[in-house]
Amino acid sequence: MTIPASTNTGRPSEGPSTSTDHAIHLESEFEDVPVPASHRRSTLSVSAVWFGFPMVLTGAIFGGTIAYGLGFWKGLLAILLGNAVLLGYVGALSYLAGRTGKNFALSAAETFGRHGSKIVTAFLATVVIGWFAFQTGLTGATLNVSLGWNETLIVLLAGLLYIGVTFVGIRALTLIGMIAAPLFIALGVVAIVLVTRDHGFGAITSYDGGAPDATVLSLGAAVTIVVATFIDSGTMTADFTRWSRSGKAAVIATFSAFPVANFIAMTTGALIVAAGGALNPATDGGDFLPILVDHGAVLTVLAVIFVFVNLGSVCAHCLYNGAVGWSQLTGSTMRVLTLILGAIGLVIALAGVWSHFSTWLNLLGIFVPSIGAVLIVDQLVTRRAAAREVTGLRAQPFVAWIIGAACAYAVHHWAPQLSEAVAGMICAAGVYMILEFMPTNRIGRSGATSPSEGTTEIEVAR
Repeated sequence: MTIPASTNTGRPSEGPSTSTDHAIHLESEFEDVPVPASHRRSTLSVSAVWFGFPMVLTGAIFGGTIAYGLGFWKGLLAILLGNAVLLGYVGALSYLAGRTGKNFALSAAETFGRHGSKIVTAFLATVVIGWFAFQTGLTGATLNVSLGWNETLIVLLAGLLYIGVTFVGIRALTLIGMIAAPLFIALGVVAIVLVTRDHGFGAITSYDGGAPDATVLSLGAAVTIVVATFIDSGTMTADFTRWSRSGKAAVIATFSAFPVANFIAMTTGALIVAAGGALNPATDGGDFLPILVDHGAVLTVLAVIFVFVNLGSVCAHCLYNGAVGWSQLTGSTMRVLTLILGAIGLVIALAGVWSHFSTWLNLLGIFVPSIGAVLIVDQLVTRRAAAREVTGLRAQPFVAWIIGAACAYAVHHWAPQLSEAVAGMICAAGVYMILEFMPTNRIGRSGATSPSEGTTEIEVAR
């Protein structure tokens, strides 16, 4: 669905015609309507948004953690498999977004219902603020460990900077992505060269990992880590890829992130650990910042710039997701929510969210993948969402989501050698397909037998 350029698609306070936007050059973010064809962006522009997102220091940390637990080659396999899952999952959701121009909340309403989508959107839009808080805290922790700088002061400064970038909107995300990715590649290559000039590449390819204090001990667990790191914003990919000119262009933008950018980031960390260059691979994985700051003033300055730009990229993306999502729930604007949610995330970061990160990843791997799986099946496989009248609340997707999350939880506790994220996707998709093809059965609240009686309806099966 597209909207003519002449249609008033933005809120009055943020529409392109307001004097404030002309003064500070802020465009409408189209929080509550599909992005019109006249405002769609080039494939390169949208790709820059996604390409610069996963190519971050966090990816190197996780890639190093995986290699430390599994060894280099098995770790590399896990990284490839996880990225393949992300490509299929995020790519499918992006295709829907590019085809319709709808953000996540608008798209979710077709599957979960108007009221049901609010539950899903609130959950994911809150989860991504946790990511914003984590990455902001990581900025301070990284510079504290590497340079001894005051962690609290850096977290405060970084948080304010990242909120400011997000406030500008999608254009700022495109720009920071274009800067962050090349900077990561350049400094990552420098770090690898510095590490391998003493040990050579032979040490890397023969690295077996398997240290006693490793946290990743199975291929399935490693795949879950790869998937979980971007499953939240990946599920809300429509907030970014709705700006694409077509579904195909949105998939191309996704491919630039998974596997390309994410594989580069994680493999860099794996190489650092396998070459013996990581200071504390059990907890810090493939963090290569200490390597840079140990080799002169020029690299130190570049390393500091890198931390702010690189982690700022992922923080701005996550905060943008949260702000767009909550703008749907509150009726406010993306920029107002950016300030409010950014302040909340900053407080959480100052409280030390870093120490609870393993619990956070488990939460993401268990509860989030089922949501996207249901959306994909509903809107791409059964193809019923487009023809369905949007109801208040649909029960089938919630049943599938809960059962999928339960499957993921069971795998996490009783079959840790498997990937809980993948198990959740498969279970949720299977359950939803079964429910969709069951005979029609409508249940009305308060004894209502039809929508005309004025009660909210729960649609148990179409």
